[in-house]
Amino acid sequence: MGLYDEFKFKPASWLPHSELPLEELERVRNVKREDMEYTNENGYQVKVVMNPTLLMVADMFYRLVKSDKENKPFTMICPNQWPDAYGAVAELVNSNNINLRNVHAFAMDEWADQDGNVAPLTYGAGLGASFMEHFYYKIREDLRPDVSHWHTFNNDNKARGVYSQMIQDVGGADVVYSATGWPGHTAFIDPRTKEFAADSIEEFIKIKSGLVTQNPLTICENSLFGPMGASGDVWAVPPMAATIGPYDIVNARESFEVHNILNNPTGDTWQRMASRLQLYGPISMECPASIMRLKPGICYVSEAIAAPFRSWSFDDIRHDNKENKVKVF
Repeated sequence: MGLYDEFKFKPASWLPHSELPLEELERVRNVKREDMEYTNENGYQVKVVMNPTLLMVADMFYRLVKSDKENKPFTMICPNQWPDAYGAVAELVNSNNINLRNVHAFAMDEWADQDGNVAPLTYGAGLGASFMEHFYYKIREDLRPDVSHWHTFNNDNKARGVYSQMIQDVGGADVVYSATGWPGHTAFIDPRTKEFAADSIEEFIKIKSGLVTQNPLTICENSLFGPMGASGDVWAVPPMAATIGPYDIVNARESFEVHNILNNPTGDTWQRMASRLQLYGPISMECPASIMRLKPGICYVSEAIAAPFRSWSFDDIRHDNKENKVKVF
């Protein structure tokens, strides 16, 4: 039974993709596990695994080792906040004596207030603060590069295109690590914002780094994370952000994504639909992360995110109870 069979309605008009036909939303919502993996014509892959974060740690460490052993520059754009993953990478670097002299790392975003003032590194809930504390300063001093190689947003580089140029000045990004957000964003490249408004996808992917007013769904998403209290405290989330732009995504030589955010151990998550819209919906400014599919890269989706949606049918629930089945996802 489809979601709209018994009670048909249009999604709220302020939502991204609110104008998609209901049939298209239903198709994306019901993509089956066995149909999820693919490689498209641009070399973009989707694979389903148990724990994508472990693969991200392995991939990042492999690239850092390669940079050291071959004595070649390596530049990565990194998501926030990910203290457990970055701490694991730092420990592997330290225990294997991997020298990061040739590495540049760019945090992809940072909070800003209502006037566009970027949060300082002293802000406890800051994205840059976490990036430095849980990654750069976890690397042994004799192995980490000069601090000028670990880049974060500030008031000096927040203007349109400045951070993008910083990435290009060191040879461009070899890889952008990322995950999709509730409104389908990468970093804070949010849909339906005046700062990322464009008349076409071709124009959209030329927009560089800068300040952005966050989408309401982004505010809600971040209120569920630890730095903001993990309590739905939307008043604790700053209204603006500094972020990389679509230009930085499409100009990175590769992308590496993980979709595995769970709200609790039982598998409740806001990311299941966002993941499906990005990977199986139209490539569109309504889902900015979908531009990942325009270039080579890989997205690892966890089995939990790949699981079917909970049933919204009372008949299905009664049937499951009768058969003594427990629906976890």
